[in-house]
Amino acid sequence: MSVRILGIETSCDETAAAVVEDGQAILSNVIASQVTLHAQYGGVFPEMASREHVKAITPVVQQALREAHVGWCDLDAIAVTYGPGLPGSLLVGLNFAKGAAFGQGLPLVPVNHLEGHLYAHWLRTDTLQAKILDFPLLALIVSGGHTELILMRDHGQYEYLGGTLDDAAGEAFDKVARMLELGYPGGPAIEAAARRGNPRAFELPRAWLSDSYDFSFSGLKTAVLRALKKYNGPRPAHLVEDMAASFQAAVVEVLAEKTARAAREFGVNSVLLSGGVSANTVLRQAVRTRVTEPVYALPLVLCTDNAAMIAAAGTYRFQEGVRADWDLDIAPGLPLAKRSA
Repeated sequence: MSVRILGIETSCDETAAAVVEDGQAILSNVIASQVTLHAQYGGVFPEMASREHVKAITPVVQQALREAHVGWCDLDAIAVTYGPGLPGSLLVGLNFAKGAAFGQGLPLVPVNHLEGHLYAHWLRTDTLQAKILDFPLLALIVSGGHTELILMRDHGQYEYLGGTLDDAAGEAFDKVARMLELGYPGGPAIEAAARRGNPRAFELPRAWLSDSYDFSFSGLKTAVLRALKKYNGPRPAHLVEDMAASFQAAVVEVLAEKTARAAREFGVNSVLLSGGVSANTVLRQAVRTRVTEPVYALPLVLCTDNAAMIAAAGTYRFQEGVRADWDLDIAPGLPLAKRSA
C-alpha cells in the first residue's frame, strides 16, 4: 500500500510544502521564495523571513494538496523540518505542522534539514529517474549555511567527516558577490560572471587544513577584499569577471579535491552532491573529473531548499516508526552526524 507524506520546509527563506508517495514520486512540490525580498539586503534578513513564512505557509500547503489531488484524509503523516536553520523560520513550519497533525489526527515525523538534502537523491521526477544507490555513499552538502562531507553507511546511518570551520561555501559566494556588486543570491551571479573571466587572473589562497576534511573560506574571502581594495578608482575592464572566476576556482578546487580524497579513502560506491551550491556546473564537472565512482547531482529545484526532500526523508523515518511528541521543539544547530574519530 502506498505511503503519502506531506512535507513542510521553512528552515530559511523558502516556504515549501510537497506531497511525496513512497519516498520517491513527487505528487506536488510548491515553493514560495523570498529571494526578491532579501536581495536588497544582500542576504537573508531573519526577522523578515519568519514574517513572510507566516503569510505564505497556509496557501502553500493548500496549493500542495490541491496539485497532488489529495485531501488530509489521503495522507499517512506530516514530515517537518525542525532543524537546523533560522529559529524564527523553523518555528513557523513546526508549529503549523503540529497544528495540522493534531487537528487531522496524523502522525508527525521530525526531519533534519540536512538529511532532507541527502534524500532528494531518492526522488523521481519527469526528468529524473529514481536511482538504485548502493551503500556506502559519500555526500557533499554545500549550501548557504552548510558545507559538510558525510559518509552514509546505510539509511539513517551517518558519519561526519568534515565541515566548514567558518563561512559555508554558499555564504562565501554571497559575500564575495556583494563585494563585486553582482547581487543576491551570489552563487548564480558569480558563476555567470565567471564564464567571462580568467580563473588564473588572481592568485587566491586555498585552505587545505593539512589532511583533514574540514573547510575554511574566511581567508579566501579576506584575500578577495584585499585585492579589490587596490583599485580605489575606476576598476579595470574584466576585473569583476576575473575575480569571480578566480574565487570560484579556489572554492571548487578545495571542495572537489577533498571529496575525491574521501571517496578513495572510504571506498564508497557513489558520490552525492546536494545543496544549493551543488547546482554550480563548474563544481559538478570538477568532482566528476576527480572521482572515479558515479557522481550524482540534482535538478536545480531539488538542489535548493524544498519540501519534497523533507517528505522523502520523512518517509524513511515514518517507515522506521519514528514519531514526534507534541512537545517537539526547534533545534537551530541540529547536527546530522558526529565527527569521525
